[in-house]
Amino acid sequence: MTAPGLQVTEAGTTGLLLTRTFAAPADLVFAALTRPELLRRWHGAHGWHLTGCDVDLRPGGEWRFVSLGPGGAEMEMYGEFREVEPPVRLVQTEIHRGWPEGAALVTTVLAETGGHTTMTVTARYPSPEIRDQVVRSPMRRGAGEAYDRLASLLDHEKRDTHE
Repeated sequence: MTAPGLQVTEAGTTGLLLTRTFAAPADLVFAALTRPELLRRWHGAHGWHLTGCDVDLRPGGEWRFVSLGPGGAEMEMYGEFREVEPPVRLVQTEIHRGWPEGAALVTTVLAETGGHTTMTVTARYPSPEIRDQVVRSPMRRGAGEAYDRLASLLDHEKRDTHE
């Protein structure tokens, strides 16, 4: 059994590495990362919910998420898929509305062993300043809460498919 929790480390001057293991097969994790009907059920920190979720899951396809949070706060992020290899790899650009120019390049790799899937996300930002801005933001707490919500969704989905 693997320990829950998100690990975040800096990778070079412009990167972040996020790692989390889920008690679910890779195909289910991949679906939860890419299917709007599942994304709407977990994406975001506590108190945040997707109100817009568009996913054109193919190389060159675009994605866009709009989230509403506490006090009516809104966050929008969007990008383009560069590589889509179900259920093991996604490469996409990511831009947050309000960021300075430039997109992050985000690579997600899923590795399944014994029914558990380790998700490794490498985010490369356009500059050390943007990466440092992300590090100073509540990203670590928010991503951890979102991935806790994802773990709960995966547990629920596994129970539903085995009953």
